[in-house]
Order: sequence, then C-alpha cells, then structure tokens
Amino acid sequence: MGSYVLAIDQGTTSTRSILFRSDMSIAAVSQREFTQHFPADGEVEHDPEELWTTTVETCRSAMRGAGASAADVVAIGIANQRETTLLWDRSSGRALHRAIVWQDRRTVGMCAKLRADGHGPLIAARTGLLLDPYFSGSKIAWLLDRVPEAAAPAARGQLAFGTVDSYLLWRLTGGKVHATDATNASRTLLFDIHKGRWDAELLALFGVPKAILPQVLDSSAAFGFTDPELFGAAIPICGIAGDQQAALIGQACFAPGMLKSTYGTGCFAVLNTGPTPVASKNKLLTTVAYQFAGERTYALEGSIFVAGAAVQWLRDSLRLVDNAAATGTLAAAADPTQEVILVPGFVGLGAPYWRPDVRGALFGLTRATGPAELARAALESVGLQTSDLLSAMRLDWPEAKDALKVLRVDGGMADSDWTMQCLADLTACTVDRPHIRETTALGAAYLAGLQVGFFSEPDRFAAQWRAERRFEPRMDGATRQKKLQAWTAAVGRLLN
Repeated sequence: MGSYVLAIDQGTTSTRSILFRSDMSIAAVSQREFTQHFPADGEVEHDPEELWTTTVETCRSAMRGAGASAADVVAIGIANQRETTLLWDRSSGRALHRAIVWQDRRTVGMCAKLRADGHGPLIAARTGLLLDPYFSGSKIAWLLDRVPEAAAPAARGQLAFGTVDSYLLWRLTGGKVHATDATNASRTLLFDIHKGRWDAELLALFGVPKAILPQVLDSSAAFGFTDPELFGAAIPICGIAGDQQAALIGQACFAPGMLKSTYGTGCFAVLNTGPTPVASKNKLLTTVAYQFAGERTYALEGSIFVAGAAVQWLRDSLRLVDNAAATGTLAAAADPTQEVILVPGFVGLGAPYWRPDVRGALFGLTRATGPAELARAALESVGLQTSDLLSAMRLDWPEAKDALKVLRVDGGMADSDWTMQCLADLTACTVDRPHIRETTALGAAYLAGLQVGFFSEPDRFAAQWRAERRFEPRMDGATRQKKLQAWTAAVGRLLN
C-alpha cells in the first residue's frame, strides 16, 4: 500500500490539497486562491475552469512537495464548498455558465413565490431544508431558464448538473463518472433525506429533469479513478463530503450528541443526531451528516453568516488592526464597564432567524468607546450567535440537552485563544481545539482512506482524536445571563 491519502479541500475562496500519512500527520500542503466574480448586487460566481485548474495544480504541487508519485497515493478524498451549482455539457465537458456560488441571492424572488404558493412545508418535510436561495435547487432552475438553449438539451439528458464535488469528479475521471455523495445531495432541495433518493415531486416543482442529476453514493465509496494522464497513473477516488460534514468527520464526531463548530468567514455548527433525522422547529437545518454502507447518519445544522467576516470588517473597513490575530489582544484591553454590542447583520442574519433583510448595528456606544471595545464586541458576537444556535438545538432535540456541553472547534478563528475563551464563557460549554487543525481536509482524507483500508474504523479513528487545548468556562452565571439578555434585546430591535 502507498504512503499517503490526498485530500482536495475545494473552498469558497481557495483550493487546497493536502497529503496525509497513515498517522494523520501532514506530509505536504498546497493552496491556490481563485477569482471571485460579482456580476451584480447579490450575485456571486466562480469560473469553473479556475476551480478545475487550481485543483490539478495543488494536487501536483502537494505531491511534488512530498516527493510522491501517483503510486504513493492510495486514494483521493474531496471536500467541497456546498450548494455551489454547475451545469455542463456531457459530450464536451464545457460548463454552460459560471458556477453560481452558495452565497448568491439572485433567486430570492423565485423562493419567495414558492413560499407564497405554500410549498415550504413540503420542501422542509422531504429535504430538512428551508426554502432559500442558499441551496442548489433554485440555482439549477435559474440556469435552465436563463441560459440560452439549456432547457431542451437538459431534458434530453445531454447536460449534467453537479455541485463542485461532482464537477471535479467528472473532470478527474475524464468524464467517466457523474456522481455525488449523500451529504452534497442533501443540500440541493431535490433530495428526500428519509428515502435517500431524488424526489420526483420536488424535481417537477423546480423544473429539473432527472436526467441531469448525478448518482448518489455513500460518502466513503469507490467513485472511480483519475485519468492516468493527470498525475502519471490512475488514483482511486474514494471519499466525498460537503465541507462542513467533512469537518464533522475530521473532528471524529461519530456519536449522537457530539457537536463541532467551524469558525471561518461564517460559522457552521453541526450536531450529530444519529440514525434518526430531527425535524427543526427553530429554523435549523436537518441534513445528512454522512452515509456509510447505505446507512445515513443525520445532523442538525445552524449557519451564522458573519463570524471571521466581522474581524475582516475591523481590519479592512475600519482599519483598526493590521492583521486578524491582533483583535484578541485588542479585545483583551477593552474597558469592562462598557457594554458595546455588535449585531453583525452585514448580509442579514442566518440561523435561527433567517432574516436576509436585516442589517448590522452597534449598540451601547459612548464617547469613551474605542477600537478595543469594538474589537471585543466583534469577537463576542461570535460567541453570542453560537449561544443562539445551541439554544435552538436544545429545543429541537431535548435528548441532547445534557450532551451539548462540549464544542469541538476549527477554522481560522479557532487559532485565537481569547476568542475561544470568550466562546466557552458565553456558551457555558467546554471548547476543545484539536491537535490537527485541518479538520475539513482530514475528514475528506479519512473517507477515502477508510474505503481502501488505509485508516481504521470510525471508533478507532475517534479514539485517536486529541485536543491541543481545552477552554473551560470562567464567566459567572450572572454576568453571562446579563450579556445574553442584552444580546437578545439588541437582535430584537433589529428584527422588529
């Protein structure tokens, strides 16, 4: 057996490829950023060719960095930005349009009409999702309606739809395999998460021909082999998962009640709920956590639109800091008597509110408010929003009330000790930061390695997980409650 598993972590702003050894240590990393296209207000697109070329370039670069040939790589795993939508010609492989990114809001009107027509409850019951432009279904409908000469070829099965994982799989295999995994399928608004199949009624609702859809496989499966010309020999592709589910796996959250939260531009908290899907009554998402051997494990997910983006705002717009790492030091120097609250609704509020019309606001400003207090407010907003998600999870799944006491964290913001201590204080949870920070890529690598026997079964993999640092709550209950009440009041002002 070879020495490495190659993980492709195809994200929203960059593509990274990482070679993992059998002990889960990293042998080499390569990363390439790509262009963000904003053709109109609320529209976000990626060039499919850039997604492809950065993938191939980083794979080759990582292999060179480790001195590895294709023979040294036992398998490839893919983690991808979810919901981002592509449509391409099966014969030529040419994409008919730029990829429409998950952040894109161009189908707000379409979703509003479907809600007004009463389709929201059906969609939620079948898919576990809210009727929102965030997901792929309305994006596919837009492409079929707006791209010239797309509808007829699609109906004949001449076109293929895919999220980024499917598109990369198609290209990597030289057009031989059109497939996805259950986690990505569950983010399309077209997939019945209970029956594990594409839903004919939902396809008709969005006007999507079944002929363009990929085959849905397990998250750890034999997806196919790379074209030998890409890396010198064929390499099996054996793992696929959406990035947040891949992070859940990389954090070894295999037991019901285990929770991870990723703090990047936004925040995505995912709670393993086991073999039974939990329908949310508090505007969380019910989704597929992973699928092994045809058996689905489910999760509740809460999405925060602005986490690290608030730090970027301090750095790039207000110019209060030169780099993101400085915000923790600045926040630590804040006047504790000032109660400044930032509600970071720069692009609306996500879970559990789902109010795209809301915008950000600062409360409690005085003449003495300065950069330190603004930095503290920005970092505290992340913990306060996370507390909202945990409260919704406890209401949705009372069985998890006692389990939701430990939060495993990853993402760029997890590097900040001050922010993680603040998170522990405001959520009253123990916050565990893992020894291996590349959890999304590790999850993709694990899925691939599991399929070929390179990595051990989930229970043994979970036993190898190690925390680099544990943050215990230090804030007294009265202070915490006061801060949470002030936050709830501030959000209430915006919502009303």
